[in-house]
Amino acid sequence: MAENFVKELRENRPRRISGLTMTATTTPALTDNQTLNEVVNCLTENIPIKSQGKCEQQTIFEILIRAATQRDSIENTTKVLKNVPTSNDIRYHLEKYSDLISLESALNKALQSRLPIGIRQGQQKIAIDFNLIPYYGEPSQLEAPYIYRSQAKNGTCSFYAYATIYVIKKNKRVTLYQSCSTTKHFGGSYHISFSVD
Repeated sequence: MAENFVKELRENRPRRISGLTMTATTTPALTDNQTLNEVVNCLTENIPIKSQGKCEQQTIFEILIRAATQRDSIENTTKVLKNVPTSNDIRYHLEKYSDLISLESALNKALQSRLPIGIRQGQQKIAIDFNLIPYYGEPSQLEAPYIYRSQAKNGTCSFYAYATIYVIKKNKRVTLYQSCSTTKHFGGSYHISFSVD
């Protein structure tokens, strides 16, 4: 990605886009810039972050999305990009979300806000994934309830655990719901309940 990633996006970003363009063959084509715009718009509509100055909400999301898609840290992402807030500024705003249950709810609302009509109608095939991300070190009081103990893997028995629910339609997977529930919800069998409004 270009060094002036955020600046370029701001200059070229049309407001309120559908994320699709039509080619000469009238086949929908999704571009990287349109995908980023749609994700940023969706997040800013559903997950409020009170910010000020250079650290605007859309900039925070653009940095987080770049870090996630590049599998990079916030620290390195803010060093690579020019004229963006520091990693400390980004973390300051992220730390405002100490209520992870509310954040999870807002993220699920964001996921469901862009569901195609075809998925909203009738019964659908679904898939449920349970994911474990290795956790190393001593968890803070905030993190401790979200650490799941399991069989050793990658040098640890501690993991962040989350489950996702997908709809499978026309061999495509659309995420409906994700849960980073506390360890008391994992283990043994449990009932998953959700609805799409």
